[in-house]
Amino acid sequence: MRIDLHTHTLLSDGDLLPIELARRAEVKGMDAIAFTDHVSFSTIERVIEETRKDCQAAESWEIETILGVEITHVPVDRIDEIVEKARRLGAELVVVHGESLVEPTQPGTNRAAVSNPEVDILAHPGLISEEEAGLAKDNDVVLEITSRKGHCLSNGHVARMAMSVGAELTVNTDAHSYTDLIDEETARKVAMGAGLPPERVEWAVNSTPASIVRRIRGK
Repeated sequence: MRIDLHTHTLLSDGDLLPIELARRAEVKGMDAIAFTDHVSFSTIERVIEETRKDCQAAESWEIETILGVEITHVPVDRIDEIVEKARRLGAELVVVHGESLVEPTQPGTNRAAVSNPEVDILAHPGLISEEEAGLAKDNDVVLEITSRKGHCLSNGHVARMAMSVGAELTVNTDAHSYTDLIDEETARKVAMGAGLPPERVEWAVNSTPASIVRRIRGK
């Protein structure tokens, strides 16, 4: 099983159409993929509508495609507003671009995201605090461990904070090209490299993402 819940297409800064990324992911043996292109107030309607069409077209294939967004560089005091808008427009998965060490994300973004139960995943949350990780647990917001260059620098810290409070983790690629997609073995290595013990590796690589997909599909 391989599920990736954070990818980008040419609807933001990726290389491929959603339908093409879906096909390439299916050929690589993946079970499910979420399209989570960067959105803000200027692009959210267009991105969701265009992604929806390719997700519908991909229903002919075996791979599960999920209509998502990554809320990116939105002012902290408007995150709740755009999360609500994403849900209203039909986003099945809401990811928030966390306070990565390699981007100037506004301080307070992590806290705003983990305080909102409508957020599914806080991506690459950088030096997230233990208190914020606790809020993530309380609000069922999953924290991301990533294979993405640069963003992965804080994976070990994120893993420690999550394990200290019992917050959920998932391994994603933040893929911008089909070459960024990884297989299950590589995902396990990313999780182990972050310091997760064997039982938490299985949880982050398979159990948690599968649970998210089941919840989205109402299963």
